[in-house]
Amino acid sequence: MVKRPAFTAAFAVVFIALFASSTGRCAPPEYSIQAIRYATSPGVPVSELVVGYPKDTKIDIALVVWLIRGGGHTILFDSGFHRQTFVKEFPMKDYLRPDEAVKLAGVQPEQITDIVISHAHWDHMGGLDLFPKAQVWIQKEEYRYYTGAAWQPGGDHGGIDPDDVKYLVQVNTEGRMHLVDGDNVELFPGIRAYTGARHTYASQYLKVDGNPPFVLASDNCYLYVNLSEHLASDTFSDADHAANIANQARMVQLAGSVDRIVPGHDGLQFEKFPTQGRVAKIK
Repeated sequence: MVKRPAFTAAFAVVFIALFASSTGRCAPPEYSIQAIRYATSPGVPVSELVVGYPKDTKIDIALVVWLIRGGGHTILFDSGFHRQTFVKEFPMKDYLRPDEAVKLAGVQPEQITDIVISHAHWDHMGGLDLFPKAQVWIQKEEYRYYTGAAWQPGGDHGGIDPDDVKYLVQVNTEGRMHLVDGDNVELFPGIRAYTGARHTYASQYLKVDGNPPFVLASDNCYLYVNLSEHLASDTFSDADHAANIANQARMVQLAGSVDRIVPGHDGLQFEKFPTQGRVAKIK
């Protein structure tokens, strides 16, 4: 005879499974995450990235896209760049076009099903047209501002390539655009977008659930030193610095550990995680 506590526990497990099946709800997939370095920008002053950092310190920063696979999706978080509009300001070495870089992780460009754009800067949105079959996800307010008011008197389009914006509008006319409306929005089962860090007008970062969860910060947190010294990343306006620091604390809460936050341009992610060549296995 089954003892009552054991019977109750067994019944609960069966009930939960039946409920999940009947409602179509199930556990999210266990996603894999890889960081792919497609270029390096040498000798960048840290003070240009981290507010309040000493001006005499320079580092080589990594230019990265993140590949997320699971649940029938092959997702890029950010798309890199291939136009030369801003390269004079940020000289590059060992550049590999992003559609070639993803092949190093065993993925062909046409296999990318989705691209989530953290923000509209040239080195994050400039590779969209290299993946013409992908669905594109961007914050609704980011899209609205940079396809409109940013180019009007008093607007701010620093770091935005007009050709990237033209292609972004084209994606919308082709029916491949998904406008993410605000904070804490589920894009895919177990992958949520968060706002509030204001690196650009309405930038976003991702939490990828799983065992364990990770936060992909992109430029909402440039470097690991942002986290260790509680310093803001460069933001849309000086007034957003405090909000940026607050969102870094929120990232730690979402990830469950500061060690599971992946900053946008820190080459240390390729030392912290197992790496082969240009590809680091985050998870």
